[in-house]
Amino acid sequence: MNERGAPAGTDEGDGLRLIGDSPAIVRVRDLIGKIRGHRAPVLIAGESGTGKELVARAVHAGGRDGRGRFVAVNCGAIPDPLLESELFGHARGAFTGAWRDRPGLVEEADGGSFFLDEIGDLSLPLQAKLLRVLQEKEVRRVGENRPRPVAVRFLSATHKNLEAEVAAGAFREDLYYRIRIITVEIPPLRDRREDIPLLSEHFLERFGREMGRGRVVLSPAAVERMTAYAWPGNVRELQNEIQRCLVFLGEGTVIEDACLSARLRPPDEPPARGAFLLSEARAEFERRFVRQALRRTDFNKTRAAAEMGLTRQGLFKLLKRHGIETPRHPPRRADAGA
Repeated sequence: MNERGAPAGTDEGDGLRLIGDSPAIVRVRDLIGKIRGHRAPVLIAGESGTGKELVARAVHAGGRDGRGRFVAVNCGAIPDPLLESELFGHARGAFTGAWRDRPGLVEEADGGSFFLDEIGDLSLPLQAKLLRVLQEKEVRRVGENRPRPVAVRFLSATHKNLEAEVAAGAFREDLYYRIRIITVEIPPLRDRREDIPLLSEHFLERFGREMGRGRVVLSPAAVERMTAYAWPGNVRELQNEIQRCLVFLGEGTVIEDACLSARLRPPDEPPARGAFLLSEARAEFERRFVRQALRRTDFNKTRAAAEMGLTRQGLFKLLKRHGIETPRHPPRRADAGA
């Protein structure tokens, strides 16, 4: 993905929000808050579709380099012979077709952040050259001997197990330890199932707005089915599923279970390993319903209870039953889910 690509699993216009209330995603947000002000290299690990570039952009936006450029390259998307020039630039006449001097992407990120997506796909010769850039903080364009200083924060991402790649001789050990001074592990969606309803609502609002539609909601049965599904494609797959449902929904306002893709509701399939029981899915739907009411009312319990048709005592019972804690100093509504 190049610098014009959108972050995996979301879009740039969403204010770089990491959406969800699960402990796993809260830990990621907390870690980002701690490392934003530092320039140490960051390795972002996670399965495809979990939102690694979104995390990289969030780290960049809140750091000292946030006013500089965020430049990204997918190491597996460019043929190796072209990637060196793309990364480090070239001098005029360095090779056939090099009609002029051209800075590389690392130079373009000077004063900002450079994001190497899928760094595990980088060839060993280019790994050696990248290591030199990280160590010396300078680049040499192809066909030049003159080093050019760069002040860049390096962010990397991979879905591969780099320790295994190092053991297999496919990734340099010295580069591995250089890029992973700080590591951010992004959990797969199946490990943060409680975030699926909130993410779904976010994508319903986003794509509904783009399509000029009114409010569309998921039925309880659809929520249960989506919560039970393993989502091997992670947040990106969920995003695509919501967009598909909106296309085929027509003029309706409720996405029913039958509207979901066949892979989410295969006939006579035994429950997936780790899937929620019906009672667990209903409990999760109830937790989500309560959290939404609290956020809408800025955590005013009296108003939230009234919205849900409950007494304050009834709301407190639900909070206790589901272990929902409310902040002493509630965030403003604009920050909810961020």
